[in-house]
Amino acid sequence: MKTILSAALFGAILATSALAEGVTHRVAIHVDENDPQVMNMALNNVANLTSYYESQGDTVMVELVAYGPGLKMFVAGGSPVKDRISTMSLEMDNLSFAACGNTLRNMSKKAGKDIVLMDEATVVPSGVVRLIELQENDYAYIRP
Repeated sequence: MKTILSAALFGAILATSALAEGVTHRVAIHVDENDPQVMNMALNNVANLTSYYESQGDTVMVELVAYGPGLKMFVAGGSPVKDRISTMSLEMDNLSFAACGNTLRNMSKKAGKDIVLMDEATVVPSGVVRLIELQENDYAYIRP
C-alpha cells in the first residue's frame, strides 16, 4: 500500500512539475523620457527578462511602449538607441515596439513636417491607452 501511495505521490509531483514548465510571461515596458540612459535601461530589461525566462524553460512576450519625450527612442534619424533596437528586433521574436500616435502627431505638427519612425515601431493610437490594454490583458508593467 505504501508503495502505491508513494508512486501516486511521485506521479503527482511529476505532473505538477510538467505543468509548471513552459509558462508564457507578458511584460509591458514604458518609456516616456528622452534620456538615452533610460532607453538603454529599458532595452537591458528586455534582454535580461528574455534571458532569465528562457533559462527557466519559459517564454516572455515584451512590448515596449514609448510616448511623450520617450518617443524620440523610435525617431528614425535621431534615436540614440537606433542600432540596438534594430539588432534586438532581428534577434528577438518576443519583442515588439509601440509608438504613441498622439505624440507622433503632435511632434510632426510642431516640426512642421512628418516625423519618420523606425520600421521596427508600430504606431498605436495612444501610448497610455496601449499600456492600459496590455495590463488588462495580464501584462506585468515595468517602468525603468
